[in-house]
Amino acid sequence: MKNILFLFLLILICINAGKAQETQPTFDLTLQGANQIMAAAVQYATSHHAPGAAITIVDDAGTMVLMQRMDGTFLISSEISYHKAQSAALFRFPTSKLEDNINNGRFALLSTGETSLKGGIPIVYHNNVIGAIGVSGAATADQDVEIATAGLTAAFLNEQ
Repeated sequence: MKNILFLFLLILICINAGKAQETQPTFDLTLQGANQIMAAAVQYATSHHAPGAAITIVDDAGTMVLMQRMDGTFLISSEISYHKAQSAALFRFPTSKLEDNINNGRFALLSTGETSLKGGIPIVYHNNVIGAIGVSGAATADQDVEIATAGLTAAFLNEQ
């Protein structure tokens, strides 16, 4: 009887060990994917007569993958677009949500050191945040968001 019980427990351990080894697929933002997003964002900015735009794409850890500053864009916009992208990647939601929370009295968010300006949007693929795009330097904050959204939409990556 002890041998049967031991064998049964051994089988259960082996089954559970096999299940523990099952992994969920992971997805990473590739340079090719970042280039597709960038091209679509720049094309949208140009065709919608944005006075300029700095566009930064980061991976899921907030590390820069790609950055481009269009002609006529304020120099500081490059830095701002990077921080918008980084904030969206690390918080895993659009920076407009941070801005809205601060405008509604959540002033403690100002102490995080992240950028809480509209224009940062996570890149979502198969329900995983794989990076983010940040845009700064367009005519308005809403146009920053439009440019970022256009980049994601045209690249077919912003899948919920």
